[in-house]
Amino acid sequence: MADTTEPTTLQARCVGETAIIYASDYLNKLSGERIERECKRQLESGRRALVINFRDTELVNSIGVSILMGVIDAAEQSHAQLIFSDVNSHNAHLFEMLGLTRHVTVVKDEEEALASLASETTVTEPRAVATGS
Repeated sequence: MADTTEPTTLQARCVGETAIIYASDYLNKLSGERIERECKRQLESGRRALVINFRDTELVNSIGVSILMGVIDAAEQSHAQLIFSDVNSHNAHLFEMLGLTRHVTVVKDEEEALASLASETTVTEPRAVATGS
């Protein structure tokens, strides 16, 4: 008998201190919980930034949105940055309408997300400052 259950694996990779998590085609309770667990695992392991890539995501339901709010909260509590990339126009409108974009940066693609994080790291690195005596 063939297994017709939804796959339980989630694609993710790390670039430096950034974890990139790839959302599935439909963000619902099951896939959203997998994303949330992976994001929290990455934050607990010391990642300072998360990028959720929505390149394959066609639809996000209300429970998926609620779970994303939990991910936003976890990132804020960890003082980590959270970026959504590759969001289609329908989901981008949904995120904006529901206020998620007030808490998360939405960028065109993964490369822009990584470039944005790299430029912010450069700006926020501590520097020695000469003081006059």
